[in-house]
Amino acid sequence: MRTYLVGGAVRDRLLGRAVKDRDYVVVGETPDSMRALGFRPVGKDFPVFLHPQSNEEYALARSERKTAPGYHGFAFVTDASVTLEADLARRDLTINAMAEDADGRLLDPYGGERDLRAGCLRHVTAAFAEDPVRVLRVARFAARYAELGFRVAPETIALMRAMVERGEVQHLVAERVWAETCKALAESRPGAFIRCLRGCGALTVVFPELDRLYGVPQRIHFHPEFDSGVHLELALDAAAVLAPGDALVGWCVLTHDLGKALTPPGVLPKHLGHESAGVPLVRALAERLRVPKEFAQMAVHVCREHLNLHRLTELRASTVLDLLQRVDAFRKPERLRTLLLAGAADQRGRAGAVAASAPYPAAELLPRLHRAAMAVRAQVFVDQGLTGTAIATALQQARLRAISAERGNPATA
Repeated sequence: MRTYLVGGAVRDRLLGRAVKDRDYVVVGETPDSMRALGFRPVGKDFPVFLHPQSNEEYALARSERKTAPGYHGFAFVTDASVTLEADLARRDLTINAMAEDADGRLLDPYGGERDLRAGCLRHVTAAFAEDPVRVLRVARFAARYAELGFRVAPETIALMRAMVERGEVQHLVAERVWAETCKALAESRPGAFIRCLRGCGALTVVFPELDRLYGVPQRIHFHPEFDSGVHLELALDAAAVLAPGDALVGWCVLTHDLGKALTPPGVLPKHLGHESAGVPLVRALAERLRVPKEFAQMAVHVCREHLNLHRLTELRASTVLDLLQRVDAFRKPERLRTLLLAGAADQRGRAGAVAASAPYPAAELLPRLHRAAMAVRAQVFVDQGLTGTAIATALQQARLRAISAERGNPATA
């Protein structure tokens, strides 16, 4: 049986990165012969098998033919005549179209090693244009390797732009958009994901809410980068530094400023009320992409509260308590971490070296105020003989006093 290690495992080894998953291609076999060798079939669209000992995936070499628009519009050929070169030709990028044989010899018919050295994300063949998901995948790889200086090849950008113009990207289904976006938000430079999609014109199709932020001015005193879209890219990259691999924080940052696109021109560059104006947009986007419930809810909280976090030291105790109750922090205290990391990323997502390391007072203050309020227990008032709404009122007042005392300013209660 001729087997080859393919794809990401080969790429990551050449980059000197840890290899997480190993995928293998089998040439010259059939489903029947694989089963006879003890492999267990698991593939639905095309034959994939699990190794009888290692449980690693082995796929029969395959070629494909476009039969209809969109991600599912393909017919696959997986007979024993399909060569390794034909299998690699159907892959998205040259850096993902390399293989190693059983002796560790590199097989690189499409120049993937060359492009790795050059820091180039380049499509393998013109067949790239048949699958709209590849537009998102290229943008995701741009986010992963931007820190290494990788760039998308001009001819690949041109091909992606042609796909957008033909309407191919409109066939992307919500589940695939969300899956690729979630992965991109966990990469080291998620700002490059947005920048790449915008560069080929796909952002206006996939995320029109984000595309509308570009060109919207902000007050330069707070935002030296001036452009709301550029701020979004910087804030996403700041989130990746503050919370590496945390797609939830990334999603909250991605959607926190959607309301700025709604600011009337006569008010610019101020954005009064953009946080509340953005909430319906955040909810609509989450519904359209069918994002997980906690992602949808936390994004709303961050959108609505991020300015309150920035000015936390100025808020009255009653406003702080309202904030804690709105985000359900007494039942779900873990939400404060996400809220504060997203807020810090928003503050640090600004042009200039100073912004990248600016202190964020809320990160220390809000947990302290939350702990003080949490220390007040309703049982105390039950023991005093209070009942019904009297307990809730007494608990509220006691928490206000605790927040004020912790902050050292009882007068603000």
